[in-house]
Amino acid sequence: MAIVTNTINYLDGDVVLEAFFAFDDAISTPRPAVLIHHTWVGRDGFVEGKARKIAELGYLGFAIDMYGKGILGASPEENAKLMAPFMENRALLRKRVLAGFTAIKQLPWTDQNKIAAIGFCFGGLCALDLARAGADLKGVISFHGLLKAPTGVEACAVKAKILALHGHDDPLVKPEQVLAFQQEMTAAGADWQVHSYGHTVHGFTNPAANNPQFGTVYNADADRRSWRTLGNFLEEILV
Repeated sequence: MAIVTNTINYLDGDVVLEAFFAFDDAISTPRPAVLIHHTWVGRDGFVEGKARKIAELGYLGFAIDMYGKGILGASPEENAKLMAPFMENRALLRKRVLAGFTAIKQLPWTDQNKIAAIGFCFGGLCALDLARAGADLKGVISFHGLLKAPTGVEACAVKAKILALHGHDDPLVKPEQVLAFQQEMTAAGADWQVHSYGHTVHGFTNPAANNPQFGTVYNADADRRSWRTLGNFLEEILV
């Protein structure tokens, strides 16, 4: 087994985006694929590492780019500035995630009928909005994702199975927002699950998260448990 990695450019209108992908070259046929949506930082080493781990599970890992080729935030202020246009304009966000969905389907290693999406923090919202757009996904997994429903976009049937992995004490996504999300998914007719991890806040999968005042702290137990849950969920929907 050898994990092959590379980058590929794709477009959203005239915006050049750069995805990172990984796959196991021991598999000779098209294999299920997993879109990976990054945090507010941008398409960085964190999601590239997740793409490699996805490839080790036998899938194609495809880390999309929301901001543009080579664009990364270097501070919370820069990250917030990069994320803000998409939070303020969910139609723009939907268009950008659909561009990533189109790009993964064009790769020769992708099984067109078996695609899932995951995301972390801001990326969790991106993955969920891809499902909310009616994309033909098998499933979506949000890791400590933002859950707020979009406005200003057409409501579509949610075809994907939904799994939200959430820190119960997340100050950025309060219990009332989790309840609203559950009600939204129920009204959409989705097959949904929410797993809450006690004594856990935002960013629990990221070892670099260490800002208790902001509410982002790594939690090794929740990280391990959530990744195991991802493996079980992907096996259910993709194998």
